[in-house]
Amino acid sequence: MQENIFNKPGKAFLLFLVLGTVAALVGGFLTFKPCPQFSLTDNKFSLGKFSSEEELKSFIQERKSFFGRDYLSSVSGIREFLPQIEVALPAEEKSMLEGEEPERFSQTNIQVAGVDEPDIVKTDGKNIYFSSQSYYRWIEPIPLLEEKVLPEEKMSIIPPRWNYKTRIIKAFPPEQLKELTSIDKQGQLLLTDNVLIIFSGDKIYGYQVSDPQNPEKKWEISLRKRTYLVGARLYNKKLYLVTGTSIYDYNPCPIRPLEVNGEVISIECSNIYYPKILFEPTVSYTTFIVDPQTGKRERNITFLGSSQGIIYMSENNLYITYPSYEDVFSFMKNFILETGEDIFPSDVIEKIKKLDGYEISSQAKMTELEIILRKFKLSLDEDEALRIENELANRMEKYWEEHIRDLEKTAIVKISLGDFIIEAVGEVPGHILNQFSLDENNDYFRIATSIGRFSLPYYFRFNARGEEKNDVYVLDKDLNIVGAIKDLGVGERIYSVRFLGDRGYVVTFKQIDPFFVIDLSDVQNPQVKGQLKIPGYSSYLHPIENNLILGIGKEGVSVKLSLFDVSDATNPQEISKYTLQEYWSEILNNHHAFLLDKKHQIFFVPASKGGYVFDYSQKDLKLLKAAKIDSPKRAIYINDYLYIIGERELVVLDENVWGRVNELEYQD
Repeated sequence: MQENIFNKPGKAFLLFLVLGTVAALVGGFLTFKPCPQFSLTDNKFSLGKFSSEEELKSFIQERKSFFGRDYLSSVSGIREFLPQIEVALPAEEKSMLEGEEPERFSQTNIQVAGVDEPDIVKTDGKNIYFSSQSYYRWIEPIPLLEEKVLPEEKMSIIPPRWNYKTRIIKAFPPEQLKELTSIDKQGQLLLTDNVLIIFSGDKIYGYQVSDPQNPEKKWEISLRKRTYLVGARLYNKKLYLVTGTSIYDYNPCPIRPLEVNGEVISIECSNIYYPKILFEPTVSYTTFIVDPQTGKRERNITFLGSSQGIIYMSENNLYITYPSYEDVFSFMKNFILETGEDIFPSDVIEKIKKLDGYEISSQAKMTELEIILRKFKLSLDEDEALRIENELANRMEKYWEEHIRDLEKTAIVKISLGDFIIEAVGEVPGHILNQFSLDENNDYFRIATSIGRFSLPYYFRFNARGEEKNDVYVLDKDLNIVGAIKDLGVGERIYSVRFLGDRGYVVTFKQIDPFFVIDLSDVQNPQVKGQLKIPGYSSYLHPIENNLILGIGKEGVSVKLSLFDVSDATNPQEISKYTLQEYWSEILNNHHAFLLDKKHQIFFVPASKGGYVFDYSQKDLKLLKAAKIDSPKRAIYINDYLYIIGERELVVLDENVWGRVNELEYQD
C-alpha cells in the first residue's frame, strides 16, 4: 500500500497538519467573539464584569479548553531565553530639610521620577538599609570510629550557609560608619517616613525604623496560596501592590490573595472584571493601595488575565500587560478564503463561509472545518494532493509573513490612580521585553514589541518561516493605536528600550548593534530619524545629559560601555567606548545597580572583580577609580562621599580625591 502523504509528520500538507494539531488542542469556546483584526484606527476593547460564580466558571472553562496547555507552556518557556534587560532614569537626588545634614543623597535608580521601586539597598541620608544574602563557613570536627577528634588542621570544611538578613548601617558621617543592627528578613526594600518595607518570600513586613538601632515590626502581609507578587511601587506615600493569583478551574472564586495582620482579604465573583480580549484566563490580577504606616488595605480592584504580567506605573496611571492571542479558527479561515479560492472547490468555500456565520463555539467551528477539509482530501488523487501540498505550503509561508501580527498580542489594562478604576483596555501586536518597553507621555502610551515565531504557541511556531520583527506603537488615552513604526531590526530582537520625552531609543541585536533614534513628536507619524550600527550590543541605556546617552552591554565576552551623541537625531555617533576586563555586570539585567552623580559627572558600574567609577565630564569615558571589593552590589552617594556596598563589606570613597575614607566588614 502506498503511504498517504497527508500523514507524514515532516512533509504533510501544512494546512491540514495545523488543523489536525489545533483540533486536538481546542475545546469549547461557546460565547466569546474573536477579537477584531489589527488596524491603526480601531483598537478599542471593552470591559466586562461577572454577575455570578457560575458565569465566571463558564467563562474560564470555555477559554481554558479553547487554548490547550501547549499554548501557555510554549510562551512561558521562551521567556527564559530573553535577556531581562531594563533601562532606568538617573538616580533621584534627595535633600534633607533646612538645617539638617547631609545636604544631598542618592536614591534608587527608577523608571519614573517620584515612583519608587523596591531594591536591596535604601538610604535616608544617614543610614543605609541593605538586604544581604551573604554566606559564611565554619569548621566542624569529624569524630573517628574511636570517637576521637581529628587535629584542627584536618577538620572538615562545611559548605557555605546563607545568612539572610537586612542590615542597618550608620553611614553618615563616614567617620562613624558602623553596623547598628539587623533584621532577620531578607528581600527587596522600600523606605518611606521611617517605615522600612521588606518583601521577603511570600511575606511583606513593615518595620518602624525611627530608632534605627531598635527596628519594630508594625505589620505583616502574607501572600496566600497560589498568589505571587507581580510588582510594587511607592508613590505619594502610598504602597501599590499588584498580585497574581492562579485560577482554579472549578473553584475560581472568591479570590483570597492576601492576609493582612491576620485578616484574610476576600474578593467575591461579582467584583471581578475581565477585558473582552482573547486570552487564556490563568491568573486573576489584583491591585491594592496599602497604607505603609499600618499595612491596611485602602482600595483594590481585580480582573482576569493570563500569566507573565508586566507592570508600568506613571504619576497618573498603572498599566498591567500580559500576552493574548488570535482565534485560531479565524486565522485558518481567513487563510483559506483569501488565498485558496483557486484551490478549493466553490462548494467547499461556500461551506466555510456559511460555517463562519454560525452562532456556535470556536471549538465546534474547528471540528466542522476539519470535517469539510477531510472530505476534500478524500476527493483528491495522489498527484493532485502532492501539487496542492506544495502550493499551499508556499502560500502559507507568504500569508504567515503578512499576518504574523494577527497572532500574538500584548493586552494592556490601564488603571487610573485617581479614581482607581479600570479606565481603558487595549491591545497591540507582539510581546514586550520588560517594563521599559512601556512608557506614558502627555496622555499617550508608547510600547515597543517584538513579533517572532519562537514566542508563538507550538502549533504556530512549527510552521513559522518569517524573521523576527520589532515595532513601536503610540496609543491615545483610550488605548487606541494612533501611530506605529514597524520592522525595526528585522531578523533581530530587542535588547533594550528607552523612551525620553518626544524621543525613543531602541537597541536590537543579532550580530551587530543597531541603535535606533525615533522621533515621537508627531504621535500619528512616528519616524526613525537615524541609526548606528556597531559591534556588540547595548543592553542598558541611560541619559547622562542632554543628547548624551550611555549604553552598557557586551562586545564578545567583555562588558562594553558606549557613549552616544544624539544631538543630531539623523546621525547618532558613538563618541567614546571603554571595554572592561569583566564578563558580567549586574547592570546588564538590573537597572537598580547603576548610579549616576551629576554633580561630580561620574557613574558607577559594579562587576565581578570590583566596582568601577567612570568620569564623563569631557564627553569621553575615563576610568577614574577601580575599587577592589568582594561582590559589589550597589553604590550610593551622601554629600561628596561614595558608598560602595558589597555582599560582605562596605567601602567609602571621597569623591573629591577618590581616596578611601573608611571601610566596614559586616557582622555575622
